[in-house]
Amino acid sequence: MTDSIPNPAFEGEVLEAGRRLFAAQATFLLGVAGLDQLPESDLPEITFAGRSNVGKSSLINALTNRKALARTSVTPGRTQEINFFNLDQRLMVSDLPGYGYAKAPKGKVDAWTSLIKQYLRGRPNLRRALVLIDSRHGLKDNDREIMKLMDDAAVNYQIIMTKADKVKPGPLATLHKAIAAEIKGHVAAHPEILITSAAEGWGIAEARAALSELALTE
Repeated sequence: MTDSIPNPAFEGEVLEAGRRLFAAQATFLLGVAGLDQLPESDLPEITFAGRSNVGKSSLINALTNRKALARTSVTPGRTQEINFFNLDQRLMVSDLPGYGYAKAPKGKVDAWTSLIKQYLRGRPNLRRALVLIDSRHGLKDNDREIMKLMDDAAVNYQIIMTKADKVKPGPLATLHKAIAAEIKGHVAAHPEILITSAAEGWGIAEARAALSELALTE
């Protein structure tokens, strides 16, 4: 199956750099519920964004090869703050609250959404946002809203398809092709799409390699 996933190809040295970075010490710093609580940092920063239950925390744990660095839950909407992690003093990682979860109280959903938007617009050291898309469902309107926000704010973002093990190869390839065609119209979108499965480990090495290129050099 992994041979049929059209992930970008990386040279051995880049794959090894990604492995070393994500094998290094990863530390949970804090969770913030307001912009006034954001940690000061000179490190390059990446953030994981996506709809509730898309697999952000699971992917962070898979990348760092840790079982519980980021808290996971089968209950959508559990992550209610922006959670920050320091990766070997070379890269800051943040995990955003999931958007699009209608069963949470409307006031709380609105507060999460406002926090996400303000963070994306105003974090000067943010190098890339990772927009996670569930491979079973594809792009939704709230994904497109976040993508437009990042286009307008000139925030570079990259699509990561998650839960690829839940989809057969044919539909997975069709969805990949459709998303690739759609993001051509988005000025801030990275052209390469990563396809992953945290459960099976698919695409994890390629994602580590791609993200290691954004970190401070050793």
